[in-house]
Amino acid sequence: MIKALPVKRYLALSGGVGGAKLALGLSKILDPEQLTIVANTGDDFEHLGLSISPDLDTVMYTLAEINNKELGWGLAGESWDTMDALARLGGETWFRLGDRDLATHLQRSTLLASGVNLSGVTQSLCQQLGIIHPIIPMSDDPVRTCVKTDKGDLAFQQYFVREQCTPEVEGFYFDGIESAKPQPQMMDLLAGDELAAIIICPSNPFVSVDPILGLANVKDAMRNNSAPVIAISPIVAGMAIKGPAAKMMSELGIPATAAEVARFYGNLIDGFVLDESDYGLKSEIEQCGIHVHCTNTIMKTLDDRIDLAKDVLSFIDSIDDKTNKKKKENL
Repeated sequence: MIKALPVKRYLALSGGVGGAKLALGLSKILDPEQLTIVANTGDDFEHLGLSISPDLDTVMYTLAEINNKELGWGLAGESWDTMDALARLGGETWFRLGDRDLATHLQRSTLLASGVNLSGVTQSLCQQLGIIHPIIPMSDDPVRTCVKTDKGDLAFQQYFVREQCTPEVEGFYFDGIESAKPQPQMMDLLAGDELAAIIICPSNPFVSVDPILGLANVKDAMRNNSAPVIAISPIVAGMAIKGPAAKMMSELGIPATAAEVARFYGNLIDGFVLDESDYGLKSEIEQCGIHVHCTNTIMKTLDDRIDLAKDVLSFIDSIDDKTNKKKKENL
């Protein structure tokens, strides 16, 4: 009898728009049993009496292919009657929730109030949206990203949406992260021997990925797993494709380059994918002991997303000694 080959499983860590694009590409190649997507929940907040999970929703809407493809977030064909009516009543409208998008937040809030945890709520929403690849929150416990700025400490959505990223960034902290437990399914995968790779999607390293990595035991579990850790740069030619990552780096005194993103992850990662326009940084990153692959990382179309996913998976296969890699030292 021919013994069946083990299924290659991949764990993808994602923030919002950029991470969701690659997650969609991966979902077009990998079966549901092969791919699990962990979404950042540090951006979550309570607004208008509702529980909002921006990155989870962006990943869900993207994989369901119902997202607003021009904005990258929200739903396609959205209307704004509720926000317009709320404005007439003098309500807060700085965080605009579309009429159809509101249904997601109403359902999430209702289920959470009934005692369902965030993982269960997300699974229910994904099932209703026809999403077959597992999407899980990084934790079922609340973690809230706060941005230290020259205008004082701001909750992430206040900084990002209400203030339009204008205050100067001085640092970050994650309220509640000391007591938050990482999502059990994620930890089970990290503790097992079935992972072919851990993929850090092209998301903001400070506010989208670091909250995941900062959860108790996550970094140690990644180091102890024999699967390679691969990160895709969200910085291309000194600019962030989406979001304030480059601005944050500059204000923190860090050069806004892909090489600095690789240094931020340090010896946690085995491989790094940077855009072909940044080929000149390849040797600099390799000197840090990190395998580097250059390709087009700008995902304008669905084909771009699929092509990058294929490149990432091929790169993973090319890295030697995946199962015998040297154990990481603490960062």
